[in-house]
Amino acid sequence: MALTPMMIQYFDIKEKYKDCILFYRLGDFYEMFFEDAKTASKELELVLTGRDCGLDAKAPMCGIPYHAAANYISRLIAKGYKVAICEQIENPSAAKGIVKRDVIKVITPGTYIDKNTTLENSNIYLVCIYEDGNKIGIASTDISTGEFKTTSFTNIKTTLLDELSKIAPKEILIAEGTSKELVKEIDEILNLYVTERNFSEFTISDKELIEQFSDAEVNSLDETCKKASKVLLKYINETQKISLPNINFLEHYDIINYMTIDSNSRRNLELTESIRDKGKKGSLLWVMDKTCTSMGGRSLRRWIDEPLIIKSEIDKRLNGVEELYNNLSLNEDIRSALKEIYDMERIVGKISSVNVNGKDMVSLRSSLEKIPSIKESLKEASSNLLKEYYNDLDELIDIKDLLKASILADPSIALKEGNIINDGYNEEVDTLRQAKLHGKEWIASLENSEREFTGIRSLKVGYNRVFGYYIEISKSNYSSIPEGRYIRKQTLSNAERYITQELKEMEEKILGAEEKLINLEYELFQSIRKIVEDQISRLKQSARIIGNLDSLSALAQIALENDYVKPSINEEGFIDIKDGRHPVVEKVIGLGEFVSNDSLINQEDNQLLLITGPNMAGKSTYMRQVALITLMAQVGSFVPAKSANISVCDKIFTRIGASDDLAGGKSTFMVEMWEVSNILKNATNKSFVLLDEVGRGTSTYDGLSIAWAVIEYITHNKNLKCKTLFATHYHELTKLEDSIKGVKNYSVAVKEIDDKVVFLRKIVEGGADQSYGIEVAKLAGLPQELINRAKEILASLEGDTKPYIEKTKDTIETAQVKIQVEDSMQLDFTYMEKESLLGDLANCDVLNMTPMDAMNALFKYIGEAKKLK
Repeated sequence: MALTPMMIQYFDIKEKYKDCILFYRLGDFYEMFFEDAKTASKELELVLTGRDCGLDAKAPMCGIPYHAAANYISRLIAKGYKVAICEQIENPSAAKGIVKRDVIKVITPGTYIDKNTTLENSNIYLVCIYEDGNKIGIASTDISTGEFKTTSFTNIKTTLLDELSKIAPKEILIAEGTSKELVKEIDEILNLYVTERNFSEFTISDKELIEQFSDAEVNSLDETCKKASKVLLKYINETQKISLPNINFLEHYDIINYMTIDSNSRRNLELTESIRDKGKKGSLLWVMDKTCTSMGGRSLRRWIDEPLIIKSEIDKRLNGVEELYNNLSLNEDIRSALKEIYDMERIVGKISSVNVNGKDMVSLRSSLEKIPSIKESLKEASSNLLKEYYNDLDELIDIKDLLKASILADPSIALKEGNIINDGYNEEVDTLRQAKLHGKEWIASLENSEREFTGIRSLKVGYNRVFGYYIEISKSNYSSIPEGRYIRKQTLSNAERYITQELKEMEEKILGAEEKLINLEYELFQSIRKIVEDQISRLKQSARIIGNLDSLSALAQIALENDYVKPSINEEGFIDIKDGRHPVVEKVIGLGEFVSNDSLINQEDNQLLLITGPNMAGKSTYMRQVALITLMAQVGSFVPAKSANISVCDKIFTRIGASDDLAGGKSTFMVEMWEVSNILKNATNKSFVLLDEVGRGTSTYDGLSIAWAVIEYITHNKNLKCKTLFATHYHELTKLEDSIKGVKNYSVAVKEIDDKVVFLRKIVEGGADQSYGIEVAKLAGLPQELINRAKEILASLEGDTKPYIEKTKDTIETAQVKIQVEDSMQLDFTYMEKESLLGDLANCDVLNMTPMDAMNALFKYIGEAKKLK
């Protein structure tokens, strides 16, 4: 059997979009066929039917109403599918044969803006990764805001993964043949959607890139950045089917211009999402985001993701915050105006993609009306940053006046239903509108006049799209119809519909005027859209300034609400915090309830703070708070402390908590060691490092040896010597304060009252002598019998191991152990293990053992002795 013409057309289109679910427009529905139908039926819970298509069996088929497509598309995109929208591209009434159809847009995870989700304060990034020999180029864009950036760096996988973690794109474009290991890590570890393309065939020319941006922007790029940008722009054009004029500025950046925060550290510090549920609540962003606009929310998120590392830039931002903090009326005036500004960046994106409607234009006009008052507020600003905002902020009065004159205050959302253009903007619109209005008034008066003439009180004048205007008279009143007055139009079961010649002529005038008016209003709206589109660069600049000003204002607001102070910034390598507090924990438990702590870290006597103390006492909270205060300062924010003097840090690393990658063949301890290795390889003397419980994933002696060696390496490697907070349960390490320069002991204060432990949450000088793990277990509700037995075992173990700990101390003092970075010397615990074996043999009660127990014990001790031979 031969395929039907419609199915031939369907297969021709589907062949070009094999990786998409094809939404094929048939009348008022999008239909899906064959495998697409089966997939959509399953994922969207649609009824699967069949359609004759010229094959022996019916084609599997399912469909959705076109006006409800947004919800279904959103669900498919969330599940990782792409959707190709195939529309009729000619008027069916004018078509000869089958109506022409083609794909007008391909929607992917990186190009879809879902109006029904809460993504207003987040960017939706699409990223291209281009491997070029020993370099990697990254190009990223958010088509809804017009942002387009690129950078390149040495081809190191960890750097790439860290940059992707920072950008957090919804979709990544990579070359076919990229290593499966890298694709797996991108897909599984970062949970990002990956699209593969043949880059050798999938690119554009230099000329096309320059046409989108500019000569200067393109020619300033290295070849790797240029190649990545070309592929990304090609993909945008392929999916959107049009050139997007809002993507008109290509920003090149260098990753060393911002603080480096690897993916583990971002997760551990909970910068923009909490570890617990991946939500905003519980994160640093949750505390800091007091922005009034979506643009400000996105700007602040970028500031947190990319803290500054140039002192002058940090100070400039801090001084701007300080002015708004000190001038409450100025900040209140600005925030009051900002609250009435819509998302100008994304409205401009809609204008660019020809998706804007009358309501969007009204929102843009309303936003532009607030800019003059914001600019006036900034007129007397004294800080350099606020002065820059004042000088660069374009009020866009011409665009505001155009929109005010042309667009109705409450226009229709649909562009082809009329009711968009303002009275007085266009003479022809006014004429047609009057004709339509007067015609409808005449129709309305016709009903009363006909009732009076015929005496039929139930007579009514109606309208439908099929028959137009009519006069309807019920059967019971047929005898009252004047002869020859009406022309029969339609017979119903209980009524008759008529027209008159005069009614027919007036109908033609009304419908003719209405059709002309709708078409004219649509044409005028498109011309207004084009005028606004030509000013996209100005609109984007003002939107960017408003977003940054909103972020600055929010930082002043949180400082006021949470009693934050302006930090001093230094480049001398020390961090000095008085009464520092954890911004998130404090927010959760309430201002004034949090126990504050001092911190002094430098590159001399306090380079590595060795922090001991019980579980649950607050070591991790303390470490994180110091890191967050440092990061906040470099964002340009005031910080939760009585005072703070922060040295500019180039990188922040954390090794906190336990996690594994069993699917990747890595145990918890292996992941821990991999993270420590990454830190030691990439940290510098300007970095800030947090290490929590290094070595706890293996045996006591192995773990203690590794932790010891790590401390030596950090403090003695001339290329490292980074500022470090090192929390541990290995109390033996506290002896290092006396033998290694830069190591300083601190502990969490604990008070014992009536056999109960109270954690004071205070960091004090000196090491702790025990972990209070049993007391924590007691607090967790373990049975009292178990707690008592644990205490007995602990007392026995401590009695056995104290001589060995003292011997370790003697070994350090008498042998004067010298640290050699080259071979990372570790403490040899063989002596301790031999002594432990002798102790076990001496305490062995052979007379009270059964023969079998004795044999088992002997077998065990022989095995241990062989290991020590």
